[in-house]
This record gives sequence, C-alpha cells and structure tokens, in this order.
Amino acid sequence: MTPPQLVVHRDKELMAQAAAARLITRIVDAQAARGHASVVLTGGRNGNGLLAALAAAPARDAVDWARLDLWWGDERFLPEGDPERNVTQAREALLDAVPLDPARVHAMPASDGRYGKDVDEAAAAYAAELAAAAGPEDHGGVPAFDVLMLGVGPDTHVASLFPELPAVRETERTVVGVHGAPKPPPVRVSLTLPAIRAAREVWLLAAGEDKAEAAAIALSGAGEIQAPAAGAYGRSRTLWLLDAAAASQLPRALYPPASA
Repeated sequence: MTPPQLVVHRDKELMAQAAAARLITRIVDAQAARGHASVVLTGGRNGNGLLAALAAAPARDAVDWARLDLWWGDERFLPEGDPERNVTQAREALLDAVPLDPARVHAMPASDGRYGKDVDEAAAAYAAELAAAAGPEDHGGVPAFDVLMLGVGPDTHVASLFPELPAVRETERTVVGVHGAPKPPPVRVSLTLPAIRAAREVWLLAAGEDKAEAAAIALSGAGEIQAPAAGAYGRSRTLWLLDAAAASQLPRALYPPASA
C-alpha cells in the first residue's frame, strides 16, 4: 500500500484546473515512455469539473489523443445516451472536443445494450474487455492504468463501492454489478478494489464542505469496508486532491507542506 499524498487547493475551480494540468503532464510522460497511456475517468461534479478544465486548458493539445485509452471506474446502468450516465457527461465535458480513437474509448455497457437488463452479465463483459487489454506484465487481469481517478462521496464511497455493501467486499472479480445502491440509480456497474489497486496512480478528488467528513474518515485509518475510499490506493502513488473546504476536518498534521 502506498501512503497517500495530499494536495489542498484554495477552491474547487483551482483544484480542477491544477488537476487537469497534472493529468496532461502524466499522460504526456506515459506516451513519451511507452507510446500510449491509459486513464480511468470518474463522474460526478469533481470528475466532470476536471474534464471541463482539461477541455479549456491550452496545453490539452500536448496530448496525443489517438494514443490514449479511456476506461471508467463505474457507470449508472441506464440506457445509452441517458444524461445521468458518466460517459454521456464526459462526452459533453471533453470527449467530443478532442480527436480520440473511438476504439480506445471503453464505455461500460448500457441497460439497453446487448446484455439487456442483466447488469451482472454486463459487468462480466467489461471485466473480459479489461482482461483482453491487459499485458503479461500487468497485474490482476486489468491494464496497468497510468492514472485512475475517483470521486469521493459524502459517505466515503468511491466508484460504486458503497460502505458495507457486497461490492466493496469483492476480492476476486475486477468488475461487479451493483444492486441496491443507496443513491440513485440503484443498479450500477463498478470496478472493484482489486482492479483499482492495479493502477500505477490512484487520484481521489474531493471538493466542498459535504466531502470534509468523508475525507477525514478515509485518511484517519478507517477500514475499507466501512470507508471504501480508505481502500483505494495505487501501486506507485496515491494522491488526494482536495479543496480547502473538503480538507477542513483533516488533522493539520496531514496537510502537505506545499498546498496551494
């Protein structure tokens, strides 16, 4: 487990802009080293805020978008094009504005797709797609994502792994169908903690006063079953990107020396 690093920004706008700049740099470095990069996107207000900031960033053209694989950490199991789907929101915020290779945009299945209403079969299909993209050097049946981003919910959930529910307890499968999620819609598809931990870097995003208690709990030694965000970490780096409001309940000893 890599110990988390924290960066605290003045407000959510600055956090989004700085995170977008950080992500551009990480993608460019990966593409320079290996010829391609792999990123897992997150939805929600902070994930979409980052994508919008990236779309507006002058440096976005430094990325070779045709050599970038995009995956998702979770998805609402709704029909294709539904405005509540993470992929729909991501397309509006960024994806439709950059020259991606459509074959490298790995959206999770929709509820009106080939698997119909069977969310467990849809999850198994996404797990198979991840396994097919993994190389012999990769870990746990998924590609070694360069960056995997997660929003942190007020209840400490990440992706669609909610406290105490079966999905957060999964230790074998990389993708699961989620039934009975406590926030709508109740049916979802989600990466599991083993898949998340295969990433080189995991970035957790939290902005706003409603995330302050969750950040404090997850960073203060809570167990992952009770606080899923505490169980999300990368193989080489775990980075918490917060605004001052979300960091307001953290012990001062956790604050990094160079927060902005």
